Amino acid sequence: MAVLLVGAFVVQPYSIPSSSMAPTLKVGDRVLVNKLAYRFGDRPERGDVVVFDGRGSFLPSGTAGSGALSGLLRRFGSALGLSDPADTEYVKRVIGVGGDRVRCCDQRGRLVVNGEPLTETYLHPGDDSSAVRFDIRVPEGRLWVMGDHRSASRDSRDHLGLPGGGTVPLDRVIGRADWIAWPHDRWTTLSAGTKRAAREAGPHG
Repeated sequence: MAVLLVGAFVVQPYSIPSSSMAPTLKVGDRVLVNKLAYRFGDRPERGDVVVFDGRGSFLPSGTAGSGALSGLLRRFGSALGLSDPADTEYVKRVIGVGGDRVRCCDQRGRLVVNGEPLTETYLHPGDDSSAVRFDIRVPEGRLWVMGDHRSASRDSRDHLGLPGGGTVPLDRVIGRADWIAWPHDRWTTLSAGTKRAAREAGPHG
């Protein structure tokens, strides 16, 4: 019971199910998701790696989750870092927050946020910033998110024509992925080094 309480309210292991966030996160990595990161007035920032429920943005609002028993078993296994995440959960990097203008791309192929090009050192080697052209103003209370392995990630770009334009509501964010906890040789924090470029985009404009 204590494990479930910690997993429900404080920190929860999350197993990476795909290569969409490589090389930052690899298939099978266990990350620790800080579920208190945005509970006391703080909001996701550009560069944060977040886990969110995709219903209402990446999936239709009425998409069914797990049944009561299977949901309980999944939550217990997830709290121990043993089971895969729910099919409705995603992990991506925040590129734009409410009020930001995000577009692809400038003449050098870089994403541009509020007129400032991003230097995305976390991108998968060989990937372009995006093969999909877009220009969006992120609505207040929502996020524009993308995977680090752009050629292997289904993210905000894939949902441009849907309500919300591919952006994720803040109230669907489960938490911030702060640490890689497993395997032991990849133990590290997901901190300022990978966030700096995105934060340099400056204030909304």
